[in-house]
Amino acid sequence: MTIAGYCVLAVAIVLASALQSSIGFGIGMLAAPIVALVDPALIPATLIMVATLVTLMVVIRERQAIDLSGTGWALIGRVPGTVAGALLLAALPHRALAILLAGVVLGGVVLTSSGWIPAARRRNVVLAGAASGLLGTATAIGGPPMALVWQRNSGAELRGTMSGFFLIGSLLSLAALAATGAVTRHTLWGFAVLFPAAIVGYLLSHLLNRHLNPTRLRWLAITVSAAGAILLIGRELLTM
Repeated sequence: MTIAGYCVLAVAIVLASALQSSIGFGIGMLAAPIVALVDPALIPATLIMVATLVTLMVVIRERQAIDLSGTGWALIGRVPGTVAGALLLAALPHRALAILLAGVVLGGVVLTSSGWIPAARRRNVVLAGAASGLLGTATAIGGPPMALVWQRNSGAELRGTMSGFFLIGSLLSLAALAATGAVTRHTLWGFAVLFPAAIVGYLLSHLLNRHLNPTRLRWLAITVSAAGAILLIGRELLTM
């Protein structure tokens, strides 16, 4: 990786971590397309490691606001979804994975910006957890399903509940990826050099939570995510 490439990744991780720490999701949607452009081998394992670190810090900060019941039902769906995601990742070639990743981002953009609000009933939460497990393990983008079903929550409750779910879910995903050989020396090195950027992003979120309109932050994330996904698709099509 070149110095310029590292700088691009570090900036992406800072912004994505700040977003995740501020609204409870978005680290994969914002950072994954950029990481895939610079160093595809870091997807999904390194990004999931970074997300695990960020969600752990948010869980500690927002621990009193976590909805334990909702998190539990979502995790029931996450387990089979995680297994399916690991198997899917093992079966997909690089180009197919890149296209899938970009498609997931664009699908998440459409759903999270459409205003559709499904009821947070147990069945819907379990299904969202399963979808999040599959997508999160295969592409490191598991936020949109949970953001949809929990979007009536706000502030500390949203951040805390989603982070509690993603912390346990990310650990499950990493275990599944390790079992299929997707956690390598290169992905561990990627985490080692990028985790300081994640900490900077988390600290930045304290400022964002006080001064930045959450709606504007959400739409900024949606715009950047869509742009990154379109660039990724364009790159794959041009290299065919």
